[in-house]
Amino acid sequence: MAEFICRLGTPAGEVVTRTIEAVGVAEARVRLESEGFRVFSVTPPKARGIAALTRGGKGGTTPRIKAGDFLLFNQQLAALLRAGIPILQSIAMLRRRASSARLRGMLGDVEDKIRGGMALSSAFAEQGSVFPRIYTASILAGERSGALDEVLNRYNAYMRRGVEIRRKIRGALAYPLFLLIASFGMVTFLTTYVVPRMARLFEGFGRNLPAITLVVVSLSNWMAANIWWFAPLILISVVAFWFWSKTPHGRLAVDRAVLKIPIAGQLVIQLSVAQVTRSLSTLLAGGITLVDSWEIASEAITNKELRARSTRILPMIREGRSFTESLESANWIPELGLDMIGVGERSGSLREMLDEVATFYDAESEVRLEQLTTVLEPAILLVMGGVVITILLAIYLPIIQSISNVSGGPTSR
Repeated sequence: MAEFICRLGTPAGEVVTRTIEAVGVAEARVRLESEGFRVFSVTPPKARGIAALTRGGKGGTTPRIKAGDFLLFNQQLAALLRAGIPILQSIAMLRRRASSARLRGMLGDVEDKIRGGMALSSAFAEQGSVFPRIYTASILAGERSGALDEVLNRYNAYMRRGVEIRRKIRGALAYPLFLLIASFGMVTFLTTYVVPRMARLFEGFGRNLPAITLVVVSLSNWMAANIWWFAPLILISVVAFWFWSKTPHGRLAVDRAVLKIPIAGQLVIQLSVAQVTRSLSTLLAGGITLVDSWEIASEAITNKELRARSTRILPMIREGRSFTESLESANWIPELGLDMIGVGERSGSLREMLDEVATFYDAESEVRLEQLTTVLEPAILLVMGGVVITILLAIYLPIIQSISNVSGGPTSR
């Protein structure tokens, strides 16, 4: 038996997409009509549904559009379509007004393909990874349902939330990063400039220096003497690590290590749960089947370790297992999230419950992010402050001891 993607009208007047196994198109149509559905289309298994239709055609070699430019474009496109302006005219207007040269080039290609008779979703999908698959899948669902502007509005709400979360993460980590860079710069200045000059003063004291001073002076002299090869070595190591982290093996190792960091690991998991459930809810709201929705939404899992653990989910859904049971097999989604999804699945309100899960873990991730920054800032201050105090003690202890020896020496009569 083959799997068919069917576009159906329910007795309640809703338009839904459903996957059904049958020997042929005729049998699938008869079975669905006998169940009370109005059959709009039955797609044979030439490709695996919407997920296959939305795979890019350029191999993903072109960089994606900036999130802000893309969000503005979609808001304007939804407004134009809602006003009744044809798609081709809307794309042409937005191409001329786009501030991003990269976006203008992409829209020009999309416009040419639409003029050649290609559907809007296919034209976007042909751009490769420039446009996310969740976007092209949503457009395809909107075209099939005839509610493209509503689908775009849902996608815009999804995208706005993602942009807001990323902005909060950058804002929360900006100050700790600045603090770390400033502290590192201060320590470097003290060890390579101040301490070597103070060491010349110590040579005239004519006495044994404190142990802490000897250690700091020795380390400082070594750094000052080897700075011309030590600094490039650090730079090369950082660049090499960056390139290694971009390889599949390196990215997996880094993502696996991040999950083991206290607080940060839980933050990554909560952000991943929120992102994937919001993506899934957006796709299901467009009438896309659960199988195709999960195949596309799982791309929102940016952590390679979590994505590797999730490889069993899609085959289990295709085998007919419950969605909650399939998610549980990944062994990383929190139990509370699984319980909420299970309630939604059993009550027939899976999409609504996915929205609730995304909202809940958005709030949880914000709390976890505050905890992370609350721990990071004093930790950086404590470590770097300790280093600075150690250097200052190494500088001033010999001076204080020398003054004490002079003032405590024999007095002349």
